[in-house]
Amino acid sequence: MRKKIVAGNWKMNKNFTEGLALFSEVMHMANDELHNNQQVIVCSPYLHLHSLVQLSKGNVKVAVGAQNCYQAESGAFTGEISADMLASAGVQYVIIGHSERRQYFGETNATCAEKINIALKHNLKPIYCIGETLQQRESATHFDIIKSQIAEATYHLSEQEFAKIIIAYEPVWAIGTGVTASSAQAQEIHAFIRKEIAWQYNVAMADEISILYGGSCNPKNADELFAQADIDGGLIGGASLKSRDFIDIAKAFN
Repeated sequence: MRKKIVAGNWKMNKNFTEGLALFSEVMHMANDELHNNQQVIVCSPYLHLHSLVQLSKGNVKVAVGAQNCYQAESGAFTGEISADMLASAGVQYVIIGHSERRQYFGETNATCAEKINIALKHNLKPIYCIGETLQQRESATHFDIIKSQIAEATYHLSEQEFAKIIIAYEPVWAIGTGVTASSAQAQEIHAFIRKEIAWQYNVAMADEISILYGGSCNPKNADELFAQADIDGGLIGGASLKSRDFIDIAKAFN
């Protein structure tokens, strides 16, 4: 059975004190209220990571992830952070290819492929983000865009490597806008992604991979979204900054 996952992406929010307080709330709520083995992942700014790992030691319900890593092993890359650094701090997951990284920092599918490689080398589990813009959807090229995002960043991987990846489908037009893809729209894309993976690898692999939905997911729509056959959870932005909302989303799997 595929792992049910709710991952929070804090983006560039919460100072050090606020971040520790929020994470503590999330962890205690998860321990008290989540009963279906769903995995909660908190992807915080780098500032918080080591402390969150320390707070979460021994906790099987809540894990810690980073929001990005650099594609090189080390070197003169001022302001960047390596996969090795993240792993040495006890981080388990890393978001790669978020639409904001693509839009504001020029990341490409090729860049994402390099980052996935380095993350896997250091035993980090990539949460690889894909998704189309509104223009791409309206021009009916969204299936081609998503297919190329998967193929160009991951199809060089062996089956064993690919099995370690989580895919997050985030329609760019629904991120931070309050607009959510309908459950039918989200399911259509998730089923398409799974079909593509089955074609490239095999049906067993496609059935094993967790595919998350991101894009204005909230406690009110989580039940309907997560009830879809191919949606295995969510990559949550704004709602992950409120412990009650975040845990209520995760409780959709209770």
